[in-house]
Amino acid sequence: MEWFNSRLGLSYRFLRPAPLYALNPFYWLGALAVVAFVIQGVTGMIMMLYYVPSPSDAYKSTLYIINEVPYGRFLETVHLYTAYAMIMLAFMHMMRGYFVSVHKRPREIMWLIGMLMGFVTLGFGFTGYLLPWTVVSKSATDVGIGMLAALPQPLSSVLIFLVSGAGGDATQLLRFYDLHVVVLPAVLLVLLTVKMYLLEVHGISDPATGIKEEKRKVVPIFPNVTIYLAQIASIFGAGMLLISAVFPLQLPPEFSPQLAANTVAQPDWYFLWIYQILKFSVFEGPGLPVALSAVTTIFILFFILPFIDKGEERNPARRPRFITLGCIFIAELLALTYWGYISPGQVIPAEQALLVLGSIALVITVLSFLIYTGISKHGTSITGYPKIGARAGHIFVLLTIVGSLGIGGTIDSIAKIAFYSPIEGVEALPFFLGALTLSVILTIRIMSKHKIKGGLKNDK
Repeated sequence: MEWFNSRLGLSYRFLRPAPLYALNPFYWLGALAVVAFVIQGVTGMIMMLYYVPSPSDAYKSTLYIINEVPYGRFLETVHLYTAYAMIMLAFMHMMRGYFVSVHKRPREIMWLIGMLMGFVTLGFGFTGYLLPWTVVSKSATDVGIGMLAALPQPLSSVLIFLVSGAGGDATQLLRFYDLHVVVLPAVLLVLLTVKMYLLEVHGISDPATGIKEEKRKVVPIFPNVTIYLAQIASIFGAGMLLISAVFPLQLPPEFSPQLAANTVAQPDWYFLWIYQILKFSVFEGPGLPVALSAVTTIFILFFILPFIDKGEERNPARRPRFITLGCIFIAELLALTYWGYISPGQVIPAEQALLVLGSIALVITVLSFLIYTGISKHGTSITGYPKIGARAGHIFVLLTIVGSLGIGGTIDSIAKIAFYSPIEGVEALPFFLGALTLSVILTIRIMSKHKIKGGLKNDK
């Protein structure tokens, strides 16, 4: 009972004051995601007055909202962009929590609830994407359901029945509509209530690097914290309105089998990294369940993180393994997302996938090693070279040449990605990054072996 009480706060009162250090936007990423959810609810209820969830009328009713309802296009755009913002904020909230170790005792249950809320947020994106019934959204949804079919039985059948019903377009669209506007909001509200209760129980987590005593001063919920939250929520809302006004939604064509046959189906950006993994040639055909199992394993590992990372240490400066793994995850996810965006429908050779993902992991690992070992703190000018021998000297010069070529090639590849030839740049970038990383590693090894250190020589 003491374990449950320490985690669930069964004997605690509500509305505890907040510490002064918590008046920081990074502490309120989850709250901003809730603000986005509220905006979604308001705009969604207005659109429900006009939307008809049937294959024959879904696109027409969406088009009616955009063209006939006053400010309808603006309304649809705000709904779409706040959905994107909600997913992005939820991801940022999760990764911030990962890096500062908010999942540690006694907040394990808070982390589990937060992860469930993240899965529900992705569910909002998946179910809402289909509702306009465009050729892009319908084709992408069919791809997603096809991915579910590759999961082992009976899990596959249960999930497909939950999201699609007994079969047919009409049943599928109505099921997605019910999930999007009834089931998922109800589940999220229940989870949010539990999460807020646990936040009241445990309070806001202290900074992982420690805090000065004067920053521990607490401020009341009313009016200090309330006004602060209103300020950042207003800034966020104004940003969403401005972006929606400047970049209005352009609705793709209506779904039809003929158009779908000529459309390269791709999921929306938040699932694009998963789809890119499935396009690797090694996972084609029989290998698809292996790829889905790997992706599922990633989600499971994040979910059970409190029971894996159980140590007391929270300071990122003393947690090199978990920080490095987190940085690799973010870098790989961004790379896969962009790679999938510029290569729709292309099957990626296994060796190319290994080279790209491996190079990214290698570069992040080396950078992490340099940071954590303090090598980056040394100066760059070297005086008073020790005698290292001709062979080592030749190797050192060769590594300098390889490193220079790696730097030049990396810059050239980034320029191609950014301006005129993204696919060619992505294909070339791993080679140059690999050459640069290898030269750095071997150079450091030689410097360490022969006791060559950076910095000015302090001669008296």
